[in-house]
Amino acid sequence: MRLDTGKLYAFAWRNAGRVPGPVLRGMGNLAADVSWLAHGHGVRQLEANYARVLPDLDGRAVRRLSRAGMRSYLRYFGEAFSLTHASPEQIDARVRASGLDRVKALLAEGSTVVLALGHLGNWDLAGAWAGRNVGLVTTVAERLEPEEVFQEFLAFRQGLGMRILALGDGDVFRDLLRTARNGEGLIPLLADRDLTAKGIEVDLAGRRARVAAGPAALAVAAQATLMTTVISYERLRGARRRAAGTPWGIHIEFGTALVAGAGLSRNEQVRALTEQWVTELLDGIRRHPQDWHMLQKVFVEDLDPDRYAATLAREASA
Repeated sequence: MRLDTGKLYAFAWRNAGRVPGPVLRGMGNLAADVSWLAHGHGVRQLEANYARVLPDLDGRAVRRLSRAGMRSYLRYFGEAFSLTHASPEQIDARVRASGLDRVKALLAEGSTVVLALGHLGNWDLAGAWAGRNVGLVTTVAERLEPEEVFQEFLAFRQGLGMRILALGDGDVFRDLLRTARNGEGLIPLLADRDLTAKGIEVDLAGRRARVAAGPAALAVAAQATLMTTVISYERLRGARRRAAGTPWGIHIEFGTALVAGAGLSRNEQVRALTEQWVTELLDGIRRHPQDWHMLQKVFVEDLDPDRYAATLAREASA
C-alpha cells in the first residue's frame, strides 16, 4: 500500500493545531531521534555539511550536533503544521528582530529590500510575522512532488499572508523584478542551495559551494537593497513564553545593506554581493549550526562530477 504524501500533509496542517503543544513537540523529537538513529542519506549529508562549516569538531561532536539539528528541523515542521492555528498575538510574541529599524527606514523611502536567507530556523514564521509587522512579503517556493504536497505548502504560505511565486511557473525572475521595481516591500529568498543550475560557485568555509544567484542578481537589476538575514531558534521564558503559547521562538537578524563597490560590471557586482552574503550567512550558521536544516548537497565535492561539468559547460557557452 502506497502512502499518499499529499493527504498526509493536508491532514497534518488541518489537525496539528488541535494537538496539545507538548504532545506535538514530543512527537517531533521522537521522529527526529528515530531519523537520526537510522542515519539515512539526509542525516549523513547534514553531518557532512556540519563537518565542513565547523572543521574543528571531531566525529562524535558532529554526530551530537546532527541530533540537535534533526530536532530543530522537525520542530520547524511541527510549528509549520500548527502555525495557521496560532493567533496574530502569538505569532508576534514568538519573534524577536534585530536591525529592524534599518529595514523599516528603507521601506518608508519606497525601496524594496531583498533578503538573502539560508535554511535556518523557521522562515515561515518569520514571513508570517514580517507580513504583519514590516511589509508585503513576496517570495519563491520550490515546486515539490507530488503536486498535492506543493499545493498544500502553497495554500499554507498564502494563508499566512505571503505572496508566493512557484519556481518553474513562468518567468519568476521577471515577476520578482517587477515587484522590486515597484517598491513592494520585502523579497526574502532562500539561497544557500542552487535549485536552478544557474547559481554561483563561492567559497564557503574554505570549500567550494554552489548557491543561488537570485538575491544578488535581483538587487543589482532592480537597484534594490540586499541584506543577509539570519533566523535562529531561541528559548522563551516568562511572559513572552505565555504570550507565545510555546517554549520556542525565533530571532531574526537583519544585516546591513550590502554594497558591491564601484566600477564593476553587472556580473561582477552579482558575484561580489553573493560572496558578501555567503560570508555573513556562514557566520550565522556557525553561531547556530543546529538550526541550519541543510540535508541536501551544497558543496561542489558532493555533486556528481559529470553533471557538474556539464552545468559549467552550459554556463560557459551561454
